[in-house]
Parts: sequence; structure tokens; C-alpha cells
Amino acid sequence: MASPSSLSPPEIPMELHAVNRKKFLDSFRDHLSRSSRPLSGFVFLQGGEEQTRHCTDHIELFRQESYFAYLFGVQEPGFYGAIDIASGESLLFAPRLPADYAVWLGEIKSLSYFKERYMVSSTYYTDEITKVLHHQYQGPGKPPLYLLHGLNTDSNNFSKPADFEGIDNFKTDLNTLHPVLTECRVLKSALEISLIQFANDISSEAHVEVMRKAKVGMKEYQLESLFLHHTYMYGGCRHCSYTCICATGDNSAVLHYGHAAAPNDRTLEDGDMALLDMGAEYHFYGSDITCSFPVNGKFTRDQSLVYNAVLRAHNAVISSMRPGVSWVNMHKLAERIILESLKEGHLLSGDVDAMVHERLGAVFMPHGLGHLLGIDTHDPGGYLKGAERPKEPGLKSLRTSRELLEGMVITVEPGCYFIDALLLPAMENTQTSKYFNHDQISRFRGFGGVRIESDVYVTCDGCVNMTKCPREIQEIEAVMVGAPWRLRRQVFLLL
Repeated sequence: MASPSSLSPPEIPMELHAVNRKKFLDSFRDHLSRSSRPLSGFVFLQGGEEQTRHCTDHIELFRQESYFAYLFGVQEPGFYGAIDIASGESLLFAPRLPADYAVWLGEIKSLSYFKERYMVSSTYYTDEITKVLHHQYQGPGKPPLYLLHGLNTDSNNFSKPADFEGIDNFKTDLNTLHPVLTECRVLKSALEISLIQFANDISSEAHVEVMRKAKVGMKEYQLESLFLHHTYMYGGCRHCSYTCICATGDNSAVLHYGHAAAPNDRTLEDGDMALLDMGAEYHFYGSDITCSFPVNGKFTRDQSLVYNAVLRAHNAVISSMRPGVSWVNMHKLAERIILESLKEGHLLSGDVDAMVHERLGAVFMPHGLGHLLGIDTHDPGGYLKGAERPKEPGLKSLRTSRELLEGMVITVEPGCYFIDALLLPAMENTQTSKYFNHDQISRFRGFGGVRIESDVYVTCDGCVNMTKCPREIQEIEAVMVGAPWRLRRQVFLLL
């Protein structure tokens, strides 16, 4: 019997993190030089710690802190890492494990193992940090430590600076590191792109597998299970990039469905649209893909109207993407195309320019068009320090307002939703009610929504869509009755 997958997990290129460190160090040294500061001291990061479930001894599956993963690629918890600014040497500090670790959790790896595996200059134990760094430092006074502390503009949380016994013997800086390291993460290397592409390939393949097996009467969580099985079984992806959204019927109008209070548990019904937002993660690097399709395999006229409105927006944005293009303008383009399509379908009437001015697009697409993607699903760097967020409906939800740069990976995810909490006030508002054909649009109450999401790499003169799912209606309907779907493998020729 043929395998349902044409893929196998690629070898993980650990030199990726050495490349990341060099790129960062060059940028950081340049930043220090431009601010007339000496090229001495250490960049110092603390890796993640294992977490237990509340007060129990159940240890949650560990996933490394993202900035630490970017620079060092370490999978294990409890590590620290340093980069000597003067020499460029990289130092890893591993926890000194107790002897009974070997009984309960397996072999205690040597320092030489970690040095070779993670391609660093030297390795020590965490209880040696103060001694080692003081010995390594060649300058006067206390050794400077540049620590990671800064705002994540998606979560509004601050990164946690490293802390260890003996830190008082160093001169710490909390302000310099974060913006420089964050900006390094914005532009991806060829090795990073290769991992993001594999995460997209296996996730695209899994989405197709779910489309083929989705049937009326199934539960939403069974679709989630099919996706998770495929990406782990054939892609070695133990982690998902985020909690799976497996929404059908009116649940597909809940933008972040799938959480503990809405746990993908509805039964699929004939006539439902499914909106499945799921992406696998491979060696920290993620994917973020959304497919929308009718659970019975055949689009109705109304489903086709809404789906094609979103698909037109999705394709128009990708066709327009290149370095220098404003992401705010891309969001506005997607809104305009969706409004034009709804007008053509007689759900709306009137002047589209006036609808845009009244921000009517935000009624149907309240979220932002997309976000940076990499080691985090919502990768940092969307707003540079001092940049103002747009304040208008819809635009205020944008996770970045930047112009596109070569090397960015960004999601393109327009959507059209019929959300009573937004639709009814707009239909009753004296400024906007005139645009709605009330009789026509009333039949879409309870429709839910459609989102189409692809991960797009910005090249020197355009972009490449890394996601390989069926998008046209005829492609989806054919796949759902068993037609083959071959991944169109992308080869990147990058420096």
C-alpha cells in the first residue's frame, strides 16, 4: 500500500545557528561601534526551564525559548549561552545533572557532546558561569553583560533577562540587545527558509489528507487528530506551531476557535463550511496555514461567492508583494477586493470607495492581513521601536505596519466572516446601514466564515508562496473525491 506521504524529515542543519550567531554578532558589533561603545563583554541569554502542570509533578513537554533557540538551537532545558563580543566565541553552559538522572531520564551527556552537537566554541556547567566569564573577559572593571529584555508587540509581554547566582559581579545592560536580535530574526537565511519550507510541505500535505477524509458526522477534533498524526508520523513534527483551529458551521466565524472553552468538539453537518487553521513546527521553525472547504465536498453558490471573494484577495496580495510594499496597503487591498466581491454578489450596494472610508471592510475582516513567521508563529519585529499602530478598525489589529523587506516570511490570510457582534451594529448604524442589502445578507447569518492563509517568502523582486494546498474551488472538490494532489516543490537559490 502506498504511503500517504511523499515526504520524510530532513536532516537538521545545526550550522544554521552558527550562521545566526555570526549574522547577529556582525549586526551587534556594528550597533556598538555606531554608538561609540567598546566591542567587549558578553551577550548572555538564559534558555527555557521545564514547567510542571500547576502544583503537580507532571512535566509539560518542553519547548525552548525562541531567542535562545535562534542563537544556539539547544533542545534541552536549563541551559545558558554567551557570545564573547571581542573574540566572537560562543559558550554554552549546561546544567550539572544529578547521578539518578541516568536512572529515570536516560544518559547524562558530556560537555563535549554538547560542544559538538551545537557547534559552539566551548561548553561548561551553569555553576561555572561567573568564574568562566570573568576568566574570559580581557577588559577593565566588571565584565559587561548584554541581557535580553524588551517588549513583544504581539503579546505585550516582556522577554525575561537572564539571571544566575553571581550576576551582581557583572555590569548588566537591559536595553541594547533586544532590538538588534529581534531585527536579525526578521530576515531569514537560506537554512531557515529550508526548515520553514519543510514545515509548509508537511502541513500542506496534512491539510490535503484532512480534506480527503472529512465527512459529515465526524467531530471537529477528528480533523485535528488527522492533521497532528500526519505531521508527526511522516514529518517528525512533535510540536504544532499553535493550537489547532478546526471550526465548522458558525464556529468558523470565531477567529481563535479551538481553545479550552471551545475545544473543536462540534459535529460536522451537511452544508457546513470548515475553516481549518493548522501548522506544524519542525526544529523550532513553524508554518501557519488555513484551508476552507465544504465538509460535504461540494461548494454551494453562497459558499462559492464568499470563498472566491477571499481567494481573489489572497491572490491579489501575493501578486503585489515585493520589497518596499507597505503591509498596511496590502491589508487595504484585501479589504477592497472582498467588498467589491460582496457587492458583485449583491450583499452590498453603493460606492466601494465610500465603504472603504467608513471602514466597512473591518466588519467582514476584523483581524490583520498577516504576520511575520519564523521560530514563533507571530515572529517578533512587527513594529519597530517608536512606530505607531494604526487606530482604525481592522487596521489596528495588524501585527505589523512595516514595508516588506527581502528575506521576510509573512502570512497572507484574508478572511470574510459573518459575525453578529460586528454585523448587526453595522447594519443598524445610520452611517453604514445603507450599504447592506438586508434581505440578501440575512441568509448568511450563521454561515460562519472563510479564511485562506499561505506563508509567503519575500524575494528580491517579488515573493514565493511556500504553501502548497489546493486553493481553486475545482481543485478542492477534485481532491475531496480522491483526485491526486502533488506538492510543487520549491527550490530556493539563496545566498
